[in-house]
Amino acid sequence: MNESSWSRWSTFVHLVVTDADALPVARRLVDAEIDAVDAAASRFRPDSEITALSRTAGAPTPLSPLLAELIGAALEAADRTGGAVDPTVGGALIEIGYDVALPDGAGVRGPASPTLPARWSMVGFDGERITVPAGITLDLGATAKAITADRCAAKVFEVTGSGVLVNLGGDLATAGPAPAGGWHVLVQDTDADPPSAVTIGSNCGLATSSTVHRRWRYGQRPVHHIIDPRSGWPAEPLWRTVSVTAPTCYEANLLSTAAMVWGADAPARLASVGLPARLVDAEAGEHFLGGWPAGAEQSSR
Repeated sequence: MNESSWSRWSTFVHLVVTDADALPVARRLVDAEIDAVDAAASRFRPDSEITALSRTAGAPTPLSPLLAELIGAALEAADRTGGAVDPTVGGALIEIGYDVALPDGAGVRGPASPTLPARWSMVGFDGERITVPAGITLDLGATAKAITADRCAAKVFEVTGSGVLVNLGGDLATAGPAPAGGWHVLVQDTDADPPSAVTIGSNCGLATSSTVHRRWRYGQRPVHHIIDPRSGWPAEPLWRTVSVTAPTCYEANLLSTAAMVWGADAPARLASVGLPARLVDAEAGEHFLGGWPAGAEQSSR
């Protein structure tokens, strides 16, 4: 057996290695990376490093190297997407009820009036220290899981030498030698969505963002977890899912998440990047860009 699946972060982990003997060590390494990121960056843990930032009252605060990496990546994603992926939406998520780690298909929560959205440019960051203005809550969910997938894959290959594929709830990264013919992945968010088979190579990322999972009703309004920073409300669900392949899962995920916020502009904006992408609209119609699926293997780094 050369694969293993288990649950973390209210979602699934799927690990595949090309060397079956490496599997036990690989699983321990993946869990250790997830544990480290959780301790640094989970908004749902009262003892996490990022939760402590909400108590700094705008004072410059030194960061651990790991949290500095994660926050730097989140701010870079905000810059690259014109603010569509913004790590300062934590307050908006809390206001609409995402104040605990919700499993897929969560239920009804109380009424809400979201706060005015914060802006990522309000955060001061020099690579080692951060200044978070009072009243702003950081949420790294749009980027940290994808970075964790990249870190897990890289660590497994570094330690074991085995080729590896790590899938953290739709954020997928590969490292090391791929099996003959590449990694074959079926992209399908739910049984109601059309399936799409794609082959990716070594050192590659594939991310799927969805408005179908992590949904609940807040008062009388259906909501989901992808916030449009311009309004502080969940993005209009023009797209059921957006999938992108890129040299890293982080890059794939910042684009797939931004596409949800970009809405009708997403196809043109993704096309300008040139990476393979697949968008599934509200009627389950598919839209392909960048040579998807055949072009996906060419996005390996």
